[in-house]
This record gives sequence, C-alpha cells and structure tokens, in this order.
Amino acid sequence: MSKTFLFLFSIISTAIFAQQKNNLDKNIYTILDNNADKLLKKSKAYSVSIGIVKDGRVYTKHYGEIDKGKANKANNNTYFEIASVTKIMTGYLMAKAVLEKKIHSEDDIRKYLNDPYPNLEYQNIPVRIKDLVSFTSALDRELPDNSEIKKVHDDSICFRLKKMDENYSKQQFFEDLKTVKLDTVPGIKFKYSNLSLELSAVILENVYHKSYETLLKENIFIPAKMTSTKMNLGEKEVLANGYNGNHVLMPHLSNNLWGSEGYLKSTMADLTRLLSFELDLKNKIVQETQRNISNSDQHWYGYFWDGILATENGKFCHKHGGAFGTNTYFTVYPELNLGISIVVNISDKETGWEVLTTVWDIAEDLREKQTEKTIYGYRMTKDNIIFSYTHNKKLDAKLIKSVSVAGSFNDWNPQNNAYQMVAKGSGTYELKLPKSQFEKGNTNEFKFVINKVGWTTTPKNALNTENGNLTFKID
Repeated sequence: MSKTFLFLFSIISTAIFAQQKNNLDKNIYTILDNNADKLLKKSKAYSVSIGIVKDGRVYTKHYGEIDKGKANKANNNTYFEIASVTKIMTGYLMAKAVLEKKIHSEDDIRKYLNDPYPNLEYQNIPVRIKDLVSFTSALDRELPDNSEIKKVHDDSICFRLKKMDENYSKQQFFEDLKTVKLDTVPGIKFKYSNLSLELSAVILENVYHKSYETLLKENIFIPAKMTSTKMNLGEKEVLANGYNGNHVLMPHLSNNLWGSEGYLKSTMADLTRLLSFELDLKNKIVQETQRNISNSDQHWYGYFWDGILATENGKFCHKHGGAFGTNTYFTVYPELNLGISIVVNISDKETGWEVLTTVWDIAEDLREKQTEKTIYGYRMTKDNIIFSYTHNKKLDAKLIKSVSVAGSFNDWNPQNNAYQMVAKGSGTYELKLPKSQFEKGNTNEFKFVINKVGWTTTPKNALNTENGNLTFKID
C-alpha cells in the first residue's frame, strides 16, 4: 500500500469523523433549542440557560433575557444563585472525610461538635453521620426558625425571610441548636433539613481545622477548575436577577452562617465543569457520594442528593436548587456519561417540576433512538394482554429490584402487588393479565415504574401514546 494512498485515506477518514462530529453537535443544539423553547413557555421565565456534558464534550446555550426588555441575555460567565446545588459539594466534602476516616458514618454527630447537645437524640438514639447526609436526621428544616413567616405566602415573603437571615449569627445558631427537639428516631424517616448541612460544615471545620470555604476551594474548585464559583462576589461581579411567579423582582439570598446548604453562586461554565467532576467514575469520593447508603430497594439520597434512582437511562442523580427568584437543576446519568444542568430565573410553585421534566425530555431526546414507529410496551394474545419492559443491556441490571405497571386502570399505583412484573432474563420483565379485566373500547393509559419510584419516559417512537403516556385498548 503506497504512502500516497495512506495519506489520502487518513485525510478522508479525518474529514468523515469531523463531519459526523459536526452533525452530532448540530443535533444536540437542536435538542437544546426545542426543549428551551418549551421551557420558556411553560415556566414563563425570562431566561433559560442549559449546559450538557455528553461523553466528555460540553454544550451550553442561553435563551431569552435576564430582565424583560433589556436584551441582557445570559452567557457562560453569568453568575446565578445555585442555592441547594451547594449541598452536593458539601456532600462531597463529607464523603471525603468518611473515606479518609476523619469521621465515621456510624458515629454520633455530637462526637464532632464542641458542646454536648443532649437534645440531639430521640429515645436515647443519636443522630449519626449517615443520618445527617441522607436527610434522615429528624432535625428541624432550618435555623433560624422561619415557620411563622412562611404561614403568609405573598410577594413580600422572600423579603421577610431575607431580613431574618441577615440578622442571624453563628452565635445565635449554636444557642438555638440547644433547643432543637427531634420528633422521631433518626435514620428512619426522610426529612429535608438545611440544619443538617450547616452542622456538616461545623463538623468539617472541626475535623480539618480549616474553614468550610477553604475546604471547598482546595478539594472541589481547584481540582475541577471551577474558577467562578464562590460564596460572595467581587465589587464588579454581577449576580443575575430572578423573579417570582408574578414576575416581581426578588431579593438575593442572605446567609451569615456557613452557607453550606445553599449560598454559592456559579456560572454555567462552572456548572458544566462540576458535571464533568461528578461523572468521573474513577473518583472514589464521587462514587461514595452517590452510594446507596441506606441499602434501599427503591431510591436513595447518597450524600445530600435530592434523590438517586434507577431509570431507563441508568442511575440518575438529581439536585434541585431553589433561590427566591432562580431555579437550578443539576443532574447526572453516570452510566450514560451524561450530565445536564438547567437554570431559569423564575421561582414559582411548579417551576422545579417543569425544569426537571425538561431534563428528562432532553435525556430522552439524546438517547439513541429507533426511527421506526412501533407499538411499545405490550402485545396481545387471544385472551391476555402481556406488558413487556426490557432494560438496556449496557446499563447496570443490579440496580433493578422491581418493575411495575401503573396506569389509569390501577389508580397509577406502582405499589400495587397485582401489577408487579416478572423477570424473564436478559433484562426483560413481563406481566400477563386477562383481557376480561379491562373494559372493552376504553383507552387505558400506563407507564412502567422501576423500583416503584422511577417512572420511565414514554419513547418518542411509540405509536400508542396519549397525554405523554403509553396506551392500549381492548377491542
């Protein structure tokens, strides 16, 4: 084979690869455009920013404007309040301390506090480190106690909450901590607690003898090259505005404590770097943060995630960050080497759900598809309907503990034992039911649910769909 031929072959191969890569990039940006347009409409946000990391490649795009009529579109360097997304970074530091044996997951948290706090137990059972990081500590939601303010929900509530936080100190925190009363045994019941995060920061500072902020910089920001993530911005750095559901300009968050529950500001450039950081399968600390600490057969929380569960796209880790006027979703699918982060500058009752469903839609759009339209999810015999779900063989089958059918015919209840599917091998699950169980002529809607909590997305190549669900009809 001549050198000339090899040279030409190399040029042609490189050109073909480049074209394929360009086509892939165009397809991904089209997916972003389509989903951002839908999200802008349904959330009524002024601004939507999306970042994706897929197989190591980064895609970002920004839509709308921060303030209506000002044409100030966000970019990769725009600072947003990422609120509770801060928690997964606190979780990373806690996981690091566990792996380094600075703390032990079974230990009473009071071992790492400076005062005894006899109140931090229930029926002589203490709060352990693993209870703290998995939202099962039984601790109050937060200090200061803002429950009275939250009883009156109007356009001024966020301003009242901000004022309370502005006037609250670390000294008051430790004084109030002595009055906290647990209402149940720790380690049993989920209870979202910002107090758990601030206590984690105290513990981290006590065992490392460094400030919480220094620990963030040394262990996450520097290794992940996150140069634009910080607690407090400089004089010339501007934080993006956010709005409530009535499009009233909202205040920014205040915090005189450690800020470990949700005070960080970041940019989409840094959020995608954090996505890459969380997708590193070789990082033992990351893997610890995503571990099923509670050995749950359904979903779990890892270290301060909102939830980790098995889906048709594999393990799915998600964290919602809600500021007064901004919503951020930070999500990773480690088995797909996919991370998605979305920021919208509006905060309303349904905003978090609207952003999360957009994440799912993007993930579904990015999944390799069959172009041929087909009936999906069931087949008929003379007397029976046979539901069938097959899990992707490239994904970890060990995460699948059960698959159920939930639909209009069983009150959408994935816990119903009569609708649990039977494993048939090779990742396939089936359920046979008599046709006589269903009324003739009715359109029945249904979905598959993994581990009774992971509702699968309806494939876009399915012919039998309605209202975003799968359907069947008994003739």
